[in-house]
Amino acid sequence: MNRLRIALTKGRLQEESVALFERMGLDCTQVKNPGRRLVHSVSNYPLDIVLAKAPDVVTYVEHGVCDLGIVGKDTILEMGRSFYEVLDLGFGRCRFALAVRDGEDFYGTYKTRRIATKYPAVARAFFADKGMDVSVIKIEGSVELAPLLGLADAIVDLVETGATLRENGLVPIEDIHQISARLIVNTASMKLYKPEILDFVGKCERALEETK
Repeated sequence: MNRLRIALTKGRLQEESVALFERMGLDCTQVKNPGRRLVHSVSNYPLDIVLAKAPDVVTYVEHGVCDLGIVGKDTILEMGRSFYEVLDLGFGRCRFALAVRDGEDFYGTYKTRRIATKYPAVARAFFADKGMDVSVIKIEGSVELAPLLGLADAIVDLVETGATLRENGLVPIEDIHQISARLIVNTASMKLYKPEILDFVGKCERALEETK
């Protein structure tokens, strides 16, 4: 079999991806003890693992330096896609939501609303579908600060439990997208290494089915 290369999103998705791989029977010793290495080999399956930030996972797969990747649907929605999204892995679940200061009537005004977010493409697409004219402000840090400081009327952000919103006096008023980790595949790799990729996808599916 040809050796495949997969990019994993660092952090929580990395941990859950490795747990999935181990249920698939893959030896993940190297990636669990990475040291300073950037590429890690699975000893009992033709697979190399690259750890990367979420946007870079998409970039590596799109450009074909990695055949596969595991990344959140949030990153896919924000960055666009020119690859195959083949499997919803079911972990890393959260949602995109529109949130405002508690008690604020967001839709009851004709003024142009200002929206703070780390995900401007997602926010613009959401409000474009509603036919609403908004001003989107890109925030890199804690987006919850923007309404508190008077910079924005609302935020579009990832929400898991809603605890951070509540602690800052914000409430979600509308869900935008459900988010989870996805397995993506480079389009050329799917043609060149189809048997190997389908074998890997099949192992993923069986491991996921066993945990239901």
